[in-house]
Amino acid sequence: MSAAPGRPKQAQAPSGGNEEHEVPSVGAAMSAVQEVTADTAPRRGIAHALQAMRAIVLRELIKFSQQTGRLVSALVRPLLWLAVFAAGFRNVFGVAIVEPYDTYIPYDVYIAPGLVGMVLLFNGMQSSLAMVYDREMGLMRLLLTAPLPRAWLLFCKLCATALLSVLQALAFIVVAMLLGTELPLFSLAGLHALLALVCGALMLGALGLLLSVYVKQLENFAGTMNFVIFPMYFMSTALYPLWKLQESGAEWVYQLARFNPFTHAVEWIRFALYGKDPGEAPWVVLGCLLVFFFVACWGYDPQRGFGGLTKRGGPP
Repeated sequence: MSAAPGRPKQAQAPSGGNEEHEVPSVGAAMSAVQEVTADTAPRRGIAHALQAMRAIVLRELIKFSQQTGRLVSALVRPLLWLAVFAAGFRNVFGVAIVEPYDTYIPYDVYIAPGLVGMVLLFNGMQSSLAMVYDREMGLMRLLLTAPLPRAWLLFCKLCATALLSVLQALAFIVVAMLLGTELPLFSLAGLHALLALVCGALMLGALGLLLSVYVKQLENFAGTMNFVIFPMYFMSTALYPLWKLQESGAEWVYQLARFNPFTHAVEWIRFALYGKDPGEAPWVVLGCLLVFFFVACWGYDPQRGFGGLTKRGGPP
C-alpha cells in the first residue's frame, strides 16, 4: 500500500541511509505481483490447463517427427524378433490350446502382443532418458515453474509419452500384419485391445517418469535400464506362457513373472484381442499406473527427491 499524497516517506527501521531505496522497491514489487496475479488469474482454469497439455503434447510430437531414427529403431527391434526369432522357432515352440486361444496358433501370433508390449516398454524407458536429459539441460526447471499444479504438468508429459508409444505400437502392428501375422483387430474386441494398449502405455510411461526422478546423470541411465527393461521383458509372458515356466521347473522365474506388471499389461492386450476376460490384469495395470505416477509426483515435489535440482544455483 502506498503512502498518502504529500506525506513524506518514513522508514520504520532506518538502517544506514538505505530506507529511501527499500520502501519504493517493496512497493514496486508488490504492485508487480498484483499485476501478474491479475493477468494470470483468469487464465488459471480448465482452458489454461488444456492449453498447457496441448503445448507439451505438440512439443513431443514435433520433436519425435524430427527423429526418424527413433521410429525406425522402435520398429526394427520387434520386427527382428518377429521375422527371425519367431520364424526360426515356429515349429520348435508349439503353443497348446489354452486361453485365450480356441485352436493351435503359430508362434508369431503368440508373441505379437508381447512385441507390442516391447514397443511400449522401450518407449516408456526412452521417455525417462528424455526427462533426465531435459533436467540436465535445464528445460525441466522452466516447465515445472509454470503456474499450474506440478502433478498436472507431469500428467501432460505422461500423456505425450503414452501417445507416442501407442502410435509406434500401431505402426508395428500394421507392419506385422503385412508380414503375415494374423491378428483379430477388425472387431469389437479390437477396441478393447486399444484400451489395453493405452493403459499399458500409460503404466510404462509412469514407470519411466518414476525412474527419471532417481536417475541423476545420463551416464547412469544405461546401467539402470539394464536392470529394468530386460528383467521386465524376459520374466513375463511376452515370449512364453506361464505354464511352460512352471512345467520346466523354473518356479522362481514363474513367481517373478506372475508379479511382473509388464506380464499383466501383455496379458490384457492378448486376452482383449480375442474377446476373452483378462481377469485381474486390468486392475493390476491400473493400480501400478496410479502407484508409479503418485510416487513420481512425490519425487518431483520441491521439498523432496527432485527439490535439490530446483535449489541448485539459487540463493542460500
